Amino acid sequence: MGNVVCFGSYVVDLTSRAGHLPVPGETVIGSSFKMGPGGKGSNQGVAAHRAGADVIMMTKVGKDVFGNMALDFYQSEGMNTDYVFVDDERETGTALIMVDENTAQNCILVVSGACGNVTDADIEKARPVIEKADVLLVQLEINIDAIYKVIDMAYNAGVKIVLNTAPVQKIDQSVFSKIDIVTPNEVEAGIITGVDVTDEASARKAAEVFMGWGVKSVVITMGKAGAFVMNAEKQAFIPSVKVDAIDTTGAGDAFNGGFVTALVEGKDIFEAAKFGNVTGALSVTRLGTAPAMPYRGEIDAMMQKVYR
Repeated sequence: MGNVVCFGSYVVDLTSRAGHLPVPGETVIGSSFKMGPGGKGSNQGVAAHRAGADVIMMTKVGKDVFGNMALDFYQSEGMNTDYVFVDDERETGTALIMVDENTAQNCILVVSGACGNVTDADIEKARPVIEKADVLLVQLEINIDAIYKVIDMAYNAGVKIVLNTAPVQKIDQSVFSKIDIVTPNEVEAGIITGVDVTDEASARKAAEVFMGWGVKSVVITMGKAGAFVMNAEKQAFIPSVKVDAIDTTGAGDAFNGGFVTALVEGKDIFEAAKFGNVTGALSVTRLGTAPAMPYRGEIDAMMQKVYR
């Protein structure tokens, strides 16, 4: 069993639910408010930890109430906090989330705060664990210069690198040649490759663009439809697991956490995508992001039902 270093964002999720999402200029009366731990990096780290992986979380928080909340949460989960850095100047990141309780759709505004200020000194402190990782899982919700440095560090040490391209932003195309597996959703894949991803055929075209840039394997998650998976040997479309969704926030994070857990346990990319599918499906049946991530027993039980 290997270990995962998850390098990414921590933000506090401030979530409101209402009968519909407001349009510009509209004020809507909501039905509930909840505050909890979030951020794409943190969510994925928690998902992998709960799914059974040995996870080292590398992120940065502010010297404030929300930062204390992060450390308390990781400790309550039994997660390593040695590489949760504290910024003396910037505040802990926040995500303002609105959820439509009828459709489960959401819109999110993220302010990175401290996790947009990961420094060279922070990365150097983490060098020993990055270089010894079996898998480095990274997203795009932190400062891009830090992402490049951590990817270079892992690449030079021969670490398997999984890049989740969310939230989508412009990145240097040369970086893709260092990536083992890229895991965009269909929208991100479309923006990055220029291929409008709407079905299996267009997902294949987008995957071919990524592989042309040097990525070894591609997993494009396509929401309710499932996931398109491709490596040098084969390709497959893995249908989604049908559940009653009540909150889709964090579904992609759950997928990625489950996916890398299966990878470090020695499963191939196609089996790992099935494990990720189930992890993501379970997460949308409950409210919130990190607190909604399922535990290994639940994932195994659903895997047996769905893929036996």
